[in-house]
Amino acid sequence: MGPEAERRQAHMNICFVNSTNKWGGVKSWTLDVARGLADRGHGILIVGRSGPFIDKAREMGLDALGLSFGPDFNPMRILGFIKLFKARKTDLVVVNVGKDMRIAGIAAKMLGIPVVHRVGLAGDMRNTYKVRLLHKWIRPRILVPCEQIKRGLLQELPYLKPEEITVILTGKEPAPSPPATVHSPLRFISTSQLNADKGHKDVLEALAELKKQGYAFEYHIVGTGRIEAELKDLTTSLDLDDRVTWHGFQKDVRSFLRKADVFLLPSYREGLPNTLLEAMAEGLVCVARDVGGVAEMWPQEVQDLCIPSTLCPNKFNAVLNELICYSNDIIFERRKIFWKASVNNSLENMIRKIDFFFTH
Repeated sequence: MGPEAERRQAHMNICFVNSTNKWGGVKSWTLDVARGLADRGHGILIVGRSGPFIDKAREMGLDALGLSFGPDFNPMRILGFIKLFKARKTDLVVVNVGKDMRIAGIAAKMLGIPVVHRVGLAGDMRNTYKVRLLHKWIRPRILVPCEQIKRGLLQELPYLKPEEITVILTGKEPAPSPPATVHSPLRFISTSQLNADKGHKDVLEALAELKKQGYAFEYHIVGTGRIEAELKDLTTSLDLDDRVTWHGFQKDVRSFLRKADVFLLPSYREGLPNTLLEAMAEGLVCVARDVGGVAEMWPQEVQDLCIPSTLCPNKFNAVLNELICYSNDIIFERRKIFWKASVNNSLENMIRKIDFFFTH
């Protein structure tokens, strides 16, 4: 199908529902997809809890509604969604977590509206009677961002069939070009939630070793999470307070990435990390553990920076020891490799594929 034929696809009214409290990769994906589909002529409504997610949607020019969700199977909230879907003449409902399915998904089913369940991690769906029964009744189409999550779902939920799950790799809008300067001292950055499974402790311990060896650097941490206080205490005990800057939650993460040189993702558990895709799109040198779908979009030419998940945390020490000695020429070369990989897996390509998936 050519570009003109794609533009002539049927207009749809699509409602994205996300009841989660924290900002994760799925919310960033939702805003990217919603904006892209709106630009292609679809009617878009985003429904979520009042706060940064809804605020950001409105800043992007998207129609957004903030509300409270209450308990699962809440009859008043289900009725509210039925009225909303009728009023907005909704053609498709896109949900994220189980609570979305147990409220908005039920309302959509009662009106005969198709449902797409966008799953960010295989563990987000559990093999319980409630999940099985609701899936059998609503029959949503499942959309995942990488093959690794599809394999995980089929393994964990034997009642699913492969044809029920569609894989569309997440894409990001690449910067016009990779950065043309390298900072002195070198600037490291992480933009993941401050939770234990994200591995920030391993980075801090590796950076403490670099400081002991006399290397100069900065480490910028964007985000909040459950172990923020613990990580700040560790930073102090490792004598890194003069090297680490805490930026808290930021709606415009990419503006911080543009000011850095090296992106660090030491996570022990991921789907297809939105944070990594954003860093690649900005042309940063990236270091990450090979977890989830990381390998599916990692450039082969820089495989030495993708750390096998089976290796001990100390591997970060070795990689950062080597990386901090890179010449500017090597940094520029590796930046281009990551940036070109992002260009090949662009936001535009993802939106085109999702548009076709939603309308067929």
